[in-house]
Amino acid sequence: MLNAGSSTLKYRLLRGDTTLAGGLVERIGEPGGDTSDHASAVERVLDRLHGKQISAVGHRIVHGGARFVAPVLVDDAVLRELRGLSALAPLHNPPGTAGVEGAGRALPGVPQVAVFDTAFHATLPEAAATYAIDRRVAGAHGIRRYGFHGISVQFVVGRTAQLLDRPVDVLTMVVLHLGNGASATAVAGGRSVETSMGLTPLEGLVMGTRSGDLDPTVTFHLARAGLALSEIEDLYQHRSGLAGLCGDNDMRTVVARATAGDPAAGLALDVYCHRIRKYVGAYHAVLGRLDVIVFTAGVGEHSAVVRERSLAGLDPLGIAVDPARNASGRTVISPDGARVAVCVVPTDEERAIAAEVRALLGC
Repeated sequence: MLNAGSSTLKYRLLRGDTTLAGGLVERIGEPGGDTSDHASAVERVLDRLHGKQISAVGHRIVHGGARFVAPVLVDDAVLRELRGLSALAPLHNPPGTAGVEGAGRALPGVPQVAVFDTAFHATLPEAAATYAIDRRVAGAHGIRRYGFHGISVQFVVGRTAQLLDRPVDVLTMVVLHLGNGASATAVAGGRSVETSMGLTPLEGLVMGTRSGDLDPTVTFHLARAGLALSEIEDLYQHRSGLAGLCGDNDMRTVVARATAGDPAAGLALDVYCHRIRKYVGAYHAVLGRLDVIVFTAGVGEHSAVVRERSLAGLDPLGIAVDPARNASGRTVISPDGARVAVCVVPTDEERAIAAEVRALLGC
């Protein structure tokens, strides 16, 4: 399985549920990095896997647009469409597409399967997916809310149902995927009904370097002040979020600085957790009944401070975190008898991609 980021390529070789090999190619295209581009990174991965049999390759593709709502076997026509979707996700789709191209050249005849982060959110109701702008303009340019982190969310939803020993189709939950990118998703009966990311992965929660929700007129104001669109985009994508607020995008560093009394880090942590709490409350209303809140991904799985502070004050909604369980990293961190279970469930995108590949190919 290949999971391409803007400057990284994670890989894992699986046989059934057994991991045979895995690793990471880092700083792709950067000075002193492992390789010059993603095609070269794929070659590096295959060198590391030399001698091992590869029967299929699954690829994480961030944006499937309205066209791809399920995994697909890649051929020349699909590859052309994937390239065309780069305009919707210019930071994310080109590396994924380059990975598909590189693997296709290096492994001719081996099936290449694209698995899409947006596909899980194809079930969003129209009221949740639609932006309130001119419908003709939106339709002409594919402007709607697509949602992301779907591969991770779908995996975590299934694991949480197993953990609680309850059928997934009766559960309502909010999944908080908190990493350098962060999203919240409301899930009813295993289906996404609302999510925080929109046309791109920029909307929603505060992230490591991304702004999340922002008044659109901030863009106009900055443009009138003389900033070019490329500068504004760079600001929102790379110099906002935690990094913009306090200069660090690593939550461990932010928490340590905040604990030591650093006011900038303290504010960054407050803003981050406030945004999560706001979305949890909103999604409780969307769902009508909330059974489970799930924390996952790097920050969600490892930061007890973020988990505690994000849900602080929600006791009237039946949401609480047991301090001892939270600090110990227990899987279920809510008190006994709590109306809403609060869980910490590790995600595994590569394993989820492998399951989709096997289902599509019947192997």
